[in-house]
Amino acid sequence: MKIHDLITKTDDLAALCKRLEKSDFVCVDTEFMRENTYWPELCLIQIGNEEEAAAIDPLADGIDLDPLWDLLTDNEDVLKVFHAGGQDVEIIYNFTERTPHPIFDTQIAMMAISQSEQIGYANLVESWLGFTVDKGARFTDWSRRPLTDRQIEYAIGDVTHLAEIFPKILKKLVKTGRGAWLDAEMEKLADPENYRTDPDKAWKRIRQAGRNPQVLGRLKALAAWREQEAQHKDIPRGRIMRDETLADIASHPPKKQADLTKVRGLSGAWKDNDIGKRLMKVLEKAEPLNKSEMPEKAKRGAPLGKEGALVADLLKLLLKIRAREIDVASRLLTRSDEMEALAAGIRDLPLLQGWRYDVFGKDALELVEGKLAFAVKNGKLHMTHIDDMAGDLAQAQAASQADAQEQAQAAE
Repeated sequence: MKIHDLITKTDDLAALCKRLEKSDFVCVDTEFMRENTYWPELCLIQIGNEEEAAAIDPLADGIDLDPLWDLLTDNEDVLKVFHAGGQDVEIIYNFTERTPHPIFDTQIAMMAISQSEQIGYANLVESWLGFTVDKGARFTDWSRRPLTDRQIEYAIGDVTHLAEIFPKILKKLVKTGRGAWLDAEMEKLADPENYRTDPDKAWKRIRQAGRNPQVLGRLKALAAWREQEAQHKDIPRGRIMRDETLADIASHPPKKQADLTKVRGLSGAWKDNDIGKRLMKVLEKAEPLNKSEMPEKAKRGAPLGKEGALVADLLKLLLKIRAREIDVASRLLTRSDEMEALAAGIRDLPLLQGWRYDVFGKDALELVEGKLAFAVKNGKLHMTHIDDMAGDLAQAQAASQADAQEQAQAAE
């Protein structure tokens, strides 16, 4: 594989992208810093296929990244391969307001062909290629220049190894016939709505007990204000105010600015500084949450109770058995809250639809309905249908009776 020097010029980048656009797939990774900023600071981009790979310096003077963005977001003929790519996709969206498509994430794919829930990149490399990744540059400050040869080599390795692993994963997916299982997961990863920052929707990420319209209205107003303050200052939203502090103010709003000193999580300076004044103005103008925006009540079936909780536990046991039998991550099949909902009588659930129903949901439903039971065979726990158990029992009884008759006849 050809490894290029660090790309710092637009012409070199355009030439690379021109070659890569003829590929079936490209592997992509990014290095960024976000500890002290609201927007992640893109510091390095790595891209490659099976023939060549390069690192691109987005901080280089005068470099235009448009050829790269066009390849990643406009070219539908090239598959874009990431590992745990959510944050990489977010960065690309921040620059372009578009997301890479079509897309493939090897971390998600591993859930369909192994019991790995969230396999890390180093473990992925070790399991497929049999060697340990050098982690010496893992905590590099990627914003500092110049980058050393070792840092660049480490970064490019993230895509060169992935370009070798991806075809192997794809081959196994084809062999197992589980590629279709991942379609919805990959489309979800590429959905721009996951990365669009709308201050008016920021409140939905904050935990808040109850459904009081006044409280939720204040929460919405405060969350939008905090988002705008953080964006304007380009600092993490938590530096303005933590979620629990914001929720506390929404539930127990201070009557005057001086009362902000009594709020846990705020310093005494809030009682007379400008940001405190802006917060109080937001509280004054906050209106009850519109009925159309009220969160839906959680779907509930019959109360679980002790018996329902036992059924939910049995479903979780069934999930462990099925995941082990077919070598798939249980998280890909369903979640604990879904199984509790099934035990409570709810049937409009993802685990009872599509391939999840065929692989796990059908058995889960039969367990709830008393048609499935657990049995121990050869020291291992298995699932068995009640009808099959009855048939096996009848055969065993018939065989026992036949043996008894033969013994009686031999004795005569």
